[in-house]
Amino acid sequence: MTIPTVTGVQLGGSADLPLLVCGPSLGTSAAALWSDAAGLLAEHFHVVGWDLPGHGHNRADVTAGFTMAELAEGVRIFVDGVLVERGEPGGSFFYAGDSVGSAVGLQLLLGHPARVTGAVLACTAARIGDESMWRERAELVRAAGTPVMIEGSARRWFAPGFVDQRPETVAALLHSLADADAAGYAAVCDALATFDVRADLDRIETPLVALAGAYDLATPVAAMAELAHSVGNGRLVVLEWVAHLAPAESPGDTARIIRQAAGFEPGPGAAAGPATGPHSGENAEAQALTVDDRRAAGMAVRRAVLGDAHVDRATAAVTDLTREFQEFITDYAWGGIWTRPGLDRRSRSMITLTALIARGHHDELAMHLRAARTNGLTDEEITEVLLQSAIYCGVPDANTAFRIAQQTLTEPRGRNTR
Repeated sequence: MTIPTVTGVQLGGSADLPLLVCGPSLGTSAAALWSDAAGLLAEHFHVVGWDLPGHGHNRADVTAGFTMAELAEGVRIFVDGVLVERGEPGGSFFYAGDSVGSAVGLQLLLGHPARVTGAVLACTAARIGDESMWRERAELVRAAGTPVMIEGSARRWFAPGFVDQRPETVAALLHSLADADAAGYAAVCDALATFDVRADLDRIETPLVALAGAYDLATPVAAMAELAHSVGNGRLVVLEWVAHLAPAESPGDTARIIRQAAGFEPGPGAAAGPATGPHSGENAEAQALTVDDRRAAGMAVRRAVLGDAHVDRATAAVTDLTREFQEFITDYAWGGIWTRPGLDRRSRSMITLTALIARGHHDELAMHLRAARTNGLTDEEITEVLLQSAIYCGVPDANTAFRIAQQTLTEPRGRNTR
């Protein structure tokens, strides 16, 4: 086992308050990512952040690779040192993380469930990306250094408009990326390449809030919904104007959700017990999304499947007569069904196409043919769905569907006329 060295930084609060441990996103430092939120949490927590190898204050050389589980052990050793200094050897703590920092949080919940009283895990998933992506990124950074990641990270990290609104925050985060050691960054990429705890999520019983960004492309709302629904006591919260760095993009909301989850103020999913000890008992409120959360999740998936242009036109066309129906569709169809983890979007598209053909809903068919492409279906696979429908729905229905498909699928890519 190779356990990397993990170091950290004090972010706020006094040592007589409950301990909150904050984990960073790849390419960021704990201070750059968490300082604003920590300032809003210092009244209730002793806030301590940890840095990835080669990032922020952690300048330890990376001489060997490590897995995500081994990185989590490094974090656990670091936290144990903090607890000894606090006079609480072997004590418990509340955890919050973003992206890879949240992936480490999942590993801690699996490996040391009695130590973590609760968690808010932002912008993450039980499996992030795929192995080839992470291996390629690791090799690129080893060859060219971390500055090569700045342009792409600036696009992925922030929701529209944030760069102009908060240039100082953006500059600090991008500086932490440029300053990160290439070997440390690449080692984390290699750890993410093999990270996959999807099959273990049902073992997690600790109260957990999955905090998603509606504009997050790296770990989209659907992946966060799968995480929230798969653990024993999870809840999804969607921040509508956030992409991948929730603690920096929306520190006020992030801090509020952490306080609520730890039981310091009322709110959905607030813990039953004090933040200083393990939470216990069933929390029915934390098992379901609030209406606002579900509607925000639905809007994010609706945009991902149908495209921003279509949703913007539909939203602009809302009248007093249609407003409640549009909210109903976003809430129950997109937020209640399309975000569920039981079927992937490809499967849901195939089912939707079949249902529309069977019921003769031709006005909706063209839109969902385009959506099927977005969800990964090839034109050949769509043809198979239509042929299957000819047998079970009827040849005349399939004949009309083929006509609509011929018109729709030969349009220039990206067009959405409705």
